[in-house]
Amino acid sequence: MLEARDIHKYYSNGKEKLSVLKGVTLKISEGEIAAIVGPSGAGKSTLLHILGGLDKPTTGEVFFEGKSLRHVSESWLCGIRNSSIGFVFQFYHLLPEFSALENVMLPAIISRRPSLERHALEQAARILLAEVGLRHRVTHLPAQLSGGEQQRVALARALINGPKLLLCDEPTGNLDSENGKQICQLLKNLNSEKKATIVIVTHNTEVASLASKIYKIKDGKLE
Repeated sequence: MLEARDIHKYYSNGKEKLSVLKGVTLKISEGEIAAIVGPSGAGKSTLLHILGGLDKPTTGEVFFEGKSLRHVSESWLCGIRNSSIGFVFQFYHLLPEFSALENVMLPAIISRRPSLERHALEQAARILLAEVGLRHRVTHLPAQLSGGEQQRVALARALINGPKLLLCDEPTGNLDSENGKQICQLLKNLNSEKKATIVIVTHNTEVASLASKIYKIKDGKLE
């Protein structure tokens, strides 16, 4: 489903070049959970952003379902990110003025899915919030939710368009151990029950233990 070939990424200020990724190659098969583990500054999040089309490599190629992301238009890439790839970030990125329900609905509204009328979309969002244990928190604003609840809203939001691939960047990084375990269990259930393909970036060995395939990255290289 997802493949990276010889990915290099560097940033330059004119005189100096900072190399973040140094020839990363990996392959993620459909239906598996893969973890990318390593210390802070190893290049984990940069790699995840490149895999999801949020950033571009300096050299190398990423393939999603066999199609290279190198020369596609930005509009095509935006469409794929919205419809086929779900993102879960460490810092949630919920819109503070919108309720939990509205935050979950937003990606589907942006994609203007013709198959879902407003009522049907709201029902789909409510079902997702119930599945992550937030049936009674749908009208609450992010500020009225705990960190664990906000992350569960973010997970439901990532699933609203039925993505084929879920990319998670330190999904338990801001949570206590109990809430972290709940998020891990939700991810495990998504994989076993809905056959979701999941890539998790983490430095947490317990989170990484969910994966059937583990990539270790250090100083921009896979070990």
